[in-house]
Amino acid sequence: TFQAEVSRLLDIIINSLYSNRDIFLRELISNASDALDKIRLLALTKPDALGDQKDLEVRISFDPEEKVLSIRDTGIGMTRDDLVNNLGTIAKSGTSAFLDNLSSEGADMNLIGQFGVGFYSAFLAADKVQVVSKHNDDPKQHVWESSADGDFVVSEDADAGRSLGRGTQINLFLKEEALEYVDQHVLSGLIAKYSEFINYPILLREQESKEIEVDAPEEVEGHDDAEDDEDLDGVDDTEDDTPAAKVKKTVTEWVWKVQNDAKAIWLRNPSEVTPEEYSNFFEAVSRGAVPPAGAQGGDNHLAHTHFKAEGDVEFRAVLFIPREPPFGLSEDFSQAISRIKLYVRRVLISDTFDDLLPRFLSFVIGVVDSDTLPLNVSRESLQHHASLKTIKKKLVRKVLDMLKKLADAKQPEQEEHEEGQEPDASSPDVDEKQGDYESFWKTFGKFLKMGIVEDQTNRLRISKLLRFKSSHPDFNRSDDDRVTGFEDYVGRMKPGQSKIYYLIGSSVEELKQSPFAEKLVSEGFEVIYFTEALDEYVMQHLVEFDDLKMQNAAREDLSLDTSDPTSAEGDDEAEKERKATEKRRQKQLRSHFRPFTKWWKGLLPSDQVDSVKVSNRLTTSPCVVVSSKYGYTANMEKIVKAQAMGDASVGAIYFGKKVLEINPFHPSIKKLKTLFEQHHSGDDSDDGDTSAGDEAKAMAVVMYETSLLESGFEPADSRKYARKVYDMVNLRLGVDPNISAEDIVDDFEVSPEDPQEDQDDYYDGSGSAGEIPENIAELIKQSQEAAARDNTNDSSGDASGDGDKEEL
Repeated sequence: TFQAEVSRLLDIIINSLYSNRDIFLRELISNASDALDKIRLLALTKPDALGDQKDLEVRISFDPEEKVLSIRDTGIGMTRDDLVNNLGTIAKSGTSAFLDNLSSEGADMNLIGQFGVGFYSAFLAADKVQVVSKHNDDPKQHVWESSADGDFVVSEDADAGRSLGRGTQINLFLKEEALEYVDQHVLSGLIAKYSEFINYPILLREQESKEIEVDAPEEVEGHDDAEDDEDLDGVDDTEDDTPAAKVKKTVTEWVWKVQNDAKAIWLRNPSEVTPEEYSNFFEAVSRGAVPPAGAQGGDNHLAHTHFKAEGDVEFRAVLFIPREPPFGLSEDFSQAISRIKLYVRRVLISDTFDDLLPRFLSFVIGVVDSDTLPLNVSRESLQHHASLKTIKKKLVRKVLDMLKKLADAKQPEQEEHEEGQEPDASSPDVDEKQGDYESFWKTFGKFLKMGIVEDQTNRLRISKLLRFKSSHPDFNRSDDDRVTGFEDYVGRMKPGQSKIYYLIGSSVEELKQSPFAEKLVSEGFEVIYFTEALDEYVMQHLVEFDDLKMQNAAREDLSLDTSDPTSAEGDDEAEKERKATEKRRQKQLRSHFRPFTKWWKGLLPSDQVDSVKVSNRLTTSPCVVVSSKYGYTANMEKIVKAQAMGDASVGAIYFGKKVLEINPFHPSIKKLKTLFEQHHSGDDSDDGDTSAGDEAKAMAVVMYETSLLESGFEPADSRKYARKVYDMVNLRLGVDPNISAEDIVDDFEVSPEDPQEDQDDYYDGSGSAGEIPENIAELIKQSQEAAARDNTNDSSGDASGDGDKEEL
């Protein structure tokens, strides 16, 4: 058989099994809860088992002077043999043995202890542990003591003054480095963190200061004995009805206070829990994580879901969407932390377990409780297990369903009435609050967008939750919070529309003026406006919605075809003829402009421009520069260039070549085409009109670079572009564009000094102040004296004051 050195084994359990010393209080309270469960179960078959101690509770007290922490329960207690067998044998769980006995009798009960080592965590904080216990089956009370040195002592309790009656009291003689555990605030915080939802009341003995009223002390100072004697001679037996004076005095007393008022509502049926109870429970589980309810000015959460999962893994959960973002909610998703507390049989195991919800749902607050999770021996973490994936999958689905119901709360009766059904007013799963989804989206919308990027499985579910502005009159204002979604967009689509059109930019106003969507908007197509940098990455992953392809209006492959292939057979002859005519017209138009676009393409940098085409997207703009089908858009180029740690050479690979699209019906394009034709006509000479050709070339390049700016791109050489613009301005003003520095002469002539120069300098009428007169102080003094004389002589109508003012 294997052998073990007891002292070494204890050292490993105490110093290596647990990573957090605070765990000892959780373990001892859990043991006390098990003891209370045992006596409660025993009382079902033996009513007299409770005796005179009907209250099942845990009491915690401390003595700062003696450095002792005591945990007392009124549970089943232990006999002498139990103390020897359960505490004297490492990894021997009394709870497990108790459950084995119950199982043989057909009983079923969930108790916390299972490994038989939780008790020894007491030595994390104590040099010596003393266990005093009394069991109904043992007429005597016994004491177990050990210093974790490999030995223990069990003896009959000689202290007649601490009779327990029934139950167990653990006295911890604390180490010097663990004296914070005799601080009532520390103990209260640990109880609230780890054992808040234990079934039985946990009472902590605390010091409490309060003010009381007492009689004021009598005034004895300054009395004369002779006067007192005289008063006695003439004493009046009449009683004085004047009440004695009262003063306030601060006193300190020890009181017992319950620490676990919150109830584990996840164990109840959702239909039995009131909204007030959910609100109170949210305050309990989110304490310190979100602003208090008073600071939020209303309900403390937007929605919640409460459910029990059965099947491969059984667990219960209550999840909340907070109204305000939790403290420390970072937009750096690599640093996102979980806010789901993991409980096993109402005992906190971890509040930082990141495998229950993905990072994009890190704003969700709640609890998950399961009796079947594979715990490590220390009960501080979970073993990696397939059941965790199942739990995570179900939690994500429930959260997304909760958000979908919150998003649909605006029209809670629409679908039911359409189907002739009455609306379902009872929704025990989710608390729906109409109109709150816009508030949620404004606060947490970016997190759902990250869900599109990270969660391929639930991408369609998440896409139904996205909100955005659009070109629709109801949603195109940047000064309000009205937004729309993909489902509503699809419901408003034109008949036969086969794509969802969108644009990405820095603001709604910028996108409304964008030339990319001129034709789309003018013909009644709704264009979605995305205005965040994250949207570029989102739309790279979201390529379709309900079998409708996404179309970026800033790319070259824009199509405005509204024909429905499924209804082609039903078109009448006139409609078919119209479509054929339009197709023939576009083909001839491209052929007519081909020499012109080919010439224009030759003027532009071949490494930047792929082609020049006749556009089908423009109405008022002469031309526009669009991205190639797989290249970066102008907005994406800005984002890549703004990366602090980005590599410009790597990003340039994806920039791609641009496409210049021209509006064949714009007057500027027509004029430019005329100049091109004059240069290449050969009417005046073999080479055509040279001046017209030079002007056409200059105009073509400037129009391209100007369109490049309007489309959101940056010119390759901004200084060169600026010189071209100045040259065109000079030509328009009749100034020689080839002017040199020698031609720029300072020809300003200085005129003789003007008598009014000082006054003009002081204020020249243009709104700017000049030189301040040296005698300004004297002028101010004279003005004040004149004002004083005016006030003095105002009633008599003296005109001298007016004269003084005129003179000044």
